[in-house]
Amino acid sequence: MNNSSNRLRNLGPGVQYLLDYLKRMQAENPGFFYATEGDSEHCGNVFWTDATSRANYSYFGDTVRVDTSYRTNRSKIPFITFTGINHHAQPVLFGCALLLNESDNSFIWLLQTWLQAMSGRSPVSITCDPDRLIQMAVAQVLPEARSRFCRWSIFRQTQEKLSNVYQTNSTFDFEFQKCINEADTVEEFESCWATLLSRYYLMDNEWLQSLYNIRDQWVPIYLRDVFFGELSTVEHNDALSLFFDGLLSTSTTIQLLIKQYEKTISSWHEKESKDDFDSSNTTPVLKTPSPMEKQAANLYTRRLFMKFQGELVETLANPATIVDDSGTVITYRVAKFGEEHKAHTVRFNAFEMKATCSCLMFEFSGIICRHVLSVFRAKNVLMLPPEYVLKRWTRNAKTGVGESEPDSAFGLPSNSQDSPIVRHNNLRQEAVKYVEEGAKSIHVYNVAMSALQEASKRVSAAKCKNSGTTLGTSEANGGNLEMHAIENQSASCLSRVRYFKLSVFLYIEHLLIFLIQEIGILFCSTCFHFA
Repeated sequence: MNNSSNRLRNLGPGVQYLLDYLKRMQAENPGFFYATEGDSEHCGNVFWTDATSRANYSYFGDTVRVDTSYRTNRSKIPFITFTGINHHAQPVLFGCALLLNESDNSFIWLLQTWLQAMSGRSPVSITCDPDRLIQMAVAQVLPEARSRFCRWSIFRQTQEKLSNVYQTNSTFDFEFQKCINEADTVEEFESCWATLLSRYYLMDNEWLQSLYNIRDQWVPIYLRDVFFGELSTVEHNDALSLFFDGLLSTSTTIQLLIKQYEKTISSWHEKESKDDFDSSNTTPVLKTPSPMEKQAANLYTRRLFMKFQGELVETLANPATIVDDSGTVITYRVAKFGEEHKAHTVRFNAFEMKATCSCLMFEFSGIICRHVLSVFRAKNVLMLPPEYVLKRWTRNAKTGVGESEPDSAFGLPSNSQDSPIVRHNNLRQEAVKYVEEGAKSIHVYNVAMSALQEASKRVSAAKCKNSGTTLGTSEANGGNLEMHAIENQSASCLSRVRYFKLSVFLYIEHLLIFLIQEIGILFCSTCFHFA
């Protein structure tokens, strides 16, 4: 409790700055959500999320990372983030919090408030730091979600706990991570773990024993039956924690945090927009004549297609051999040439066109494995069955509305224009068509830009007419900035046509957000503010 009191004293003026910022954001954007815990004199905890984050959760909220690493990195700002992974395998934000009061109830309040902001929709899986308070809160608030500890947080803690081992044995880190990340079976992990402890004389090490006791909560081989969106267990890339990577330091103030927060969000949005553009407007190089590869190239985003392509190419070195074909389900043994001792078992139902593999890669990452693809190749399955293409990994992850789409989770009719997501998707789909035509020549480009400027004016005028108000100074200034941006883009487009297309794409992304805000779209049917 002393740490909480000290933080409150140190951050006193900054907390008021944050509250003023959140009030202003909610006034400007009805889809913005924030909540506070505490009385009028002592604000204990604050949570906030914007409309974009809530929309992203509706598409990518199947797996979530709650980052409370500030509790171990000596940051004076108790900054907590909720993040996920988008269709480009980039980190995406679901919400942020400042937890000035670090009690059991505070963490429960935080998760309950975040869940309410996401309309009560629990994730499939959740990753958190190995911390008692957050672990207890997750178990109570999100009992249906499969939880695990962040593996990379455990690796960092292990480096601190066993610093002498790391300093005196240069190979320990490599062998330790290999044991954790590359075990194909539980038996292989158990054997590797025992060998590792014996080799470095760590059989009686209390820290490693404590990690072994909770191995089913952080070692991948015990978690592969649930979707965590992890494309590789080998790459040291904790994508779920990278959204605000390097944001906090011992000297960071709340004022600086807010500025960096806005800058970081804008940066990631631009990266996503660029990857959206590249995935839709460039053609990847195919490595096989397989129609399945061509199908995947047209479905997946570029990053995910590269992952699928790697698995498909590996089928050439992983032949499938029938083990049992006595029933409707045929059992195959799939192993790489020269590594028969690492064979995997695939069960294939030809009537239902379904296959399951003992490696559980599809269940864990959402991308079909080389072993199942080898069986498909042997059975002349030329196209990917629909159930093996997760929409969350496709180019159209945010488009197309049906009964199973996320609008209904927010209390909105899934096929009605009363839904903000429907309206946003309709605008976005039309905008993509507009980009293709508008970027074909400088003349058409200028016509397209002129039309967008006129559309912006008409939307603003319609809003004024409906509300009976006039534009404020900030809106007028924003309009001037838009005009300058358009002029700059028009001038720079003389250099390269491809840059025109990307410029228009990024501009339209920005303009759509502007139009949505001008029209006054609410992301969900109700927005909450708890005092």
